[in-house]
Order: sequence, then C-alpha cells, then structure tokens
Amino acid sequence: MLLTPELTLAGLMLVVFVLGLLWGPGRYREIGAVTAAGLAGLFVLSIVLDSRGALFDGAYAVDGLARFFKQVFVLATLLGVLGGLALPQPAFHRRAPEYHLLVLASLLGMMLLASARELVLLFVAFELMSIPLYVLAAFLKRDELAVEAGLKFFLVGSLSTAILAYGLSFLYGATGTTMLPDVARALWTIEIGGPGNGLLVLGFVLVLAGLGFKIAAFPFHMWVPDTYEAASTPFVAWLSIAPKAAGFAAIFRVFVEGAGSRAALWVPLAATLGALTMIGGNLMALPQTNVKRLLAYSGIAHIGYMLLAVAAASPFGVAAVLFYLVAYVFSNMGAFLVVEAVAQSEGSAGVAAFRGLAQRSPLLALAMLLFLLSLGGIPFVVGFWAKLYVFWAAVEAGLYGLVLLGAVLTVVALFYYLLVAKQMYIDAPATRTPVAVPAALAFVILASALAVVLLGLYPRPLVETALRAAAPLF
Repeated sequence: MLLTPELTLAGLMLVVFVLGLLWGPGRYREIGAVTAAGLAGLFVLSIVLDSRGALFDGAYAVDGLARFFKQVFVLATLLGVLGGLALPQPAFHRRAPEYHLLVLASLLGMMLLASARELVLLFVAFELMSIPLYVLAAFLKRDELAVEAGLKFFLVGSLSTAILAYGLSFLYGATGTTMLPDVARALWTIEIGGPGNGLLVLGFVLVLAGLGFKIAAFPFHMWVPDTYEAASTPFVAWLSIAPKAAGFAAIFRVFVEGAGSRAALWVPLAATLGALTMIGGNLMALPQTNVKRLLAYSGIAHIGYMLLAVAAASPFGVAAVLFYLVAYVFSNMGAFLVVEAVAQSEGSAGVAAFRGLAQRSPLLALAMLLFLLSLGGIPFVVGFWAKLYVFWAAVEAGLYGLVLLGAVLTVVALFYYLLVAKQMYIDAPATRTPVAVPAALAFVILASALAVVLLGLYPRPLVETALRAAAPLF
C-alpha cells in the first residue's frame, strides 16, 4: 500500500511505452492524453490513499511531508503535460513516447526522493529525477540553442551531482551511518568545535551547494536563463516548479530531519543564501527583454524567498514553503503557458510581443495579469499569502533584516512584472488579430487562473494541510 503511487506511475510508464510501440510516430496528442489521464488518476489516488509508514528498515518513509510533495509533483506534471499537448514542433510528434516516458521517469525520481530517509537512496532518486531532465532540455536536437542549453544544464548538473555525492560521503564519514534519523542521533556525539565537527560542517556545506544547483539558488543559477529560453515552454514551466520542489524536499530531509535538534546551526547559511538569491534574481530580472528569461530570473528570486522560511527552522517555516510551492505551481506555470500562447502566435517571447494584448485577447491578458500580480505578491491572489507567510515565519525566527530586505525587493520585482502589464494594457497593439490559444493551453491557463484567485480568497484549507505535513519533522 505504501508504494501504490510509485507502482501506479511505473504501470503508466509501461502503458505509454507499449502504446508508443503499437501506434508508432505521429500520435503525440493521443499519447499525451493517455499520460494526462493517468496522471489525473494518480493525483486523485495520492489524495484518497492515506497510508503512512516506513519500508526497508526506515529507509523509505511515507509521511505527511512525503505525501504533500508527491501531490505537488503530480499536479505540476499534469499541468505541464496538458499544456504540452499544444506543442507544434514536429520532433514532439515523431518522438511522443520518448518525451512522455522521460517526463514520467523524472517524476518517479521525485516521488522516491520525497520519501528517501537514507543517503544512498536519496542520491539515486535525485539522479533518476535529473538525468531525464538533461535529455528533455535538448529534446529539439536540431535546434542549436536547445542543444546548447541542454549541454549547459548537463555540465552544471553533473558538477552539482559530484558536489552532492562528495558532501554525502563526508556526512557518512563523520557519523558512520547513511540513515538520516541515525545521522541526527549521531550529531549529539560530535562536540561542536571538536575534531569531528569540521568534517561534518564540510559535508553539510557541500550538500547544500549541490542542492543549490538543483533549486537554482544564487550563485548556482548559471544554467537557468539559457535553458529556460531555449527549451520548449511547457517543459520549462514544469522544470521551473517540480525539480525545485524536489530540491526543497531533499533540503528538509537532510537539514531538518538529518540535523535533528541542531538544525538551527544552519540558519545563518540558509539565511545568507536566501538573501543573495533574492538580490541576484531580482536585480538580474530588471534588464530582461525576453519574458522567458525574465521569468527565469524571477524564479531565482522566489527561491530566495522560500529560503527565508527554510532559515526560520520551524514547523511554520516549512509549512510556509509548502504553501509557497503550491502557489508557485499555478502562478508560474500559468505565466509560462501564456507566454507559449503568445509566442506561437507572434513567433517571439519578447516583452514587445505582449503589446496591446488586452485589446486583442482580453481574457488572455487578464489571466497573465493575475499570474503577474500573484508572482509580485499583490493582495488578494494566492501569491500575496505565500509571501506573507514566508515573511511571518522569518519574523518569528527573529530574521528582521532579511524580512526588510525581502519587502524592498518585492517592490523592485513589481517594476518588471508591471512592465509586462504596461505592454498589455497601455501600449497600442501592432495588429488587431486575436491570439489563437489552443484548447489544451486555454484549459490549463483557465484552471491556473481560477486556482490563483480561489486560493487567494480562501487559503485556509491549504495552510492547514501544509501545517499538518510539516509538524512531524519537528
């Protein structure tokens, strides 16, 4: 029962593989529809099935935190697959089974990672998640920009993998165990400032650096803008959410569960990383003229806000990150998919392509405005509550300077978000032709916009669910 979601996902992968063999090329939408239907069923199953416990002598745990993360992963993947049904490139139609199998394989790695409480299992799950992403980033292999972006992603990802493995080896060397609960207990036997402390500190720092690449924290963000600009937009929308959420799942497992009662020792490191990431992401977003690159740097800044809640080292801080991730799923994926609709119509993802969008396609412009307001933290859409809870958690931890910095940078972020809104609502359109939005894109954009509004008006159920998921860690 504990492995039912993972086994169901493996069965879906087998179905997609067999259908790809039977149907042959040119059945992209049919393969995508089957994948989406399977993911929808898996999402419902993950909510209905409330089995909890541990397997393999505690190495694999199904607790509230793991269930919450798995639901986020599946939801983001479902939205990404549905949005991808509108992809026009012939490569996706020729190699539909490959594309969807790689997406599902990466999702399986994320789900295993969320439950991993053992260092080797955590590392293997991380690689199962990461390797398909490198292939997907360069899926349009005849496009030079896509190949370049995929290569950069692969090289930086390989380096981060080496750093992560090196750091995990030091944790094992310092504590003599690979089980995270045992690592937490072993920390009590290591005196702070003693001979074993240096090895332990080095291990944790290297692990955080390796995970920093995965979540795109500054200064480990180098792969993000080029990859986001060159890869297909529905994939990028999913890439901007799901793997980063998996990175936070690993951070909670290692730095909260693995560090135990000494988790507070890592507050200065997480706080510093969060501050640098907020500053770097927001400042680098200001001069961007391509909306995909703008959203890439914006995403880096949002990682910084979430790291503030991680630095709080409290149940409410973890819950704030969980809430933020759900808000980010709908806000960021929705924004990227609007960019895909405009890019398909205009042949460009530049800011200028949005000129007069409110006059040409008022509903599409309204949806984009809602997503931008949510990303900017304006009341009363879901992004407002996400930022408020993150700052609240940081205030409770006494991180007043970081909260002030985050508030100032939130105002800075409004400049580049509203720059896109100005193009849509104030500048005159170059043409009066409405933007043609494929049905699949329209459905996902509408669903995301409704979620942004409804969760903004009534966030309480999601907040309570996040608090229940976070509490057992402490």
